[in-house]
Amino acid sequence: MNNSTSGFTELTPDIVLSAVENATNTNLTGLITPFPSYINRVYEIETDEGDRLVAKFYRPGRWTEAALKEEHDFMQDCEDRDIPVVCPVKLSEENTLGNSNGFYFSVFPKKSGRLFELNSDEDYLRAGALIGRIHSTGISSKAEHRIVLDPSFSTRQDLDELLSGNFISGNLKADFKKVTDEILNFIIPLFEGVKKHRIHGDCHLGNILSRPGMDGDDQLMIIDFDDMAMGPAMQDLWLLLPGHLSESRKELNLLIEGYEQFLPFDYSTSRLVEPLRVMRIIYFLAWCARQIDDLQFQHNFPDWGTDKFWENEILDLKKQLDEIKETIN
Repeated sequence: MNNSTSGFTELTPDIVLSAVENATNTNLTGLITPFPSYINRVYEIETDEGDRLVAKFYRPGRWTEAALKEEHDFMQDCEDRDIPVVCPVKLSEENTLGNSNGFYFSVFPKKSGRLFELNSDEDYLRAGALIGRIHSTGISSKAEHRIVLDPSFSTRQDLDELLSGNFISGNLKADFKKVTDEILNFIIPLFEGVKKHRIHGDCHLGNILSRPGMDGDDQLMIIDFDDMAMGPAMQDLWLLLPGHLSESRKELNLLIEGYEQFLPFDYSTSRLVEPLRVMRIIYFLAWCARQIDDLQFQHNFPDWGTDKFWENEILDLKKQLDEIKETIN
């Protein structure tokens, strides 16, 4: 198995096409179109019969085989309950996960749709209902090999990774540690006693599509379970808010109203919105640190890791800590 430092340097179009052909026992035309994806490598390909497929090659070293299978299991559990998702196709009698040249991969039927927009109260209700349906499936079993989304676990690990490496120079590392220590000390108690279950993990509008349903009406379909985690329900709601909690209480209430058509919701966990936001900021910084040797990452983030970059990040973290304190108090 490749590791995260080697990335995708050895993944060529020939390897992609050969892997999919062998795994699906299907002849391909040779068409291969990469999709924009920072974490994994995703390609549209075409069979000789003209069917379009999407091949997803997972970033080496990010997830174990068991964790990837839990992602697939969650999607299948949703499909079994008639929740609109796109499940990977079977590559063997029982397996939807392939392995070629050290790269885990899966293959999906291509399903198109337009990006969903939140323009009305009804849109927020529909989005909340979709998430409620997903979580009603998520509570049915655990994911033992996925991240536990909690500052005392996931965020502490992200910070340990950032601070133990040579990503931040000089006094900026001490400044970064000071503000993040204060953040952790403040938000960890807020998560005590909060229930955690399987969640999508990355439920922003780019992962919700609107497409024609069986009855002719539009239905919402959710895609990309790559960040699936064990976490609080609020994680899959707050990313749909138009701004900070102080500006978005109406929208959050509408999401929760839709959600509760399928599952009760703990309103007190609204206190987690801004802590979850800062946790996402820190998670993204840690993810970037793992990709600094990746050529595509260097092209897309040329200024990442400079002193000016870290000065701006520390300032943003301080502002977010103030936002958290204002929300809680």
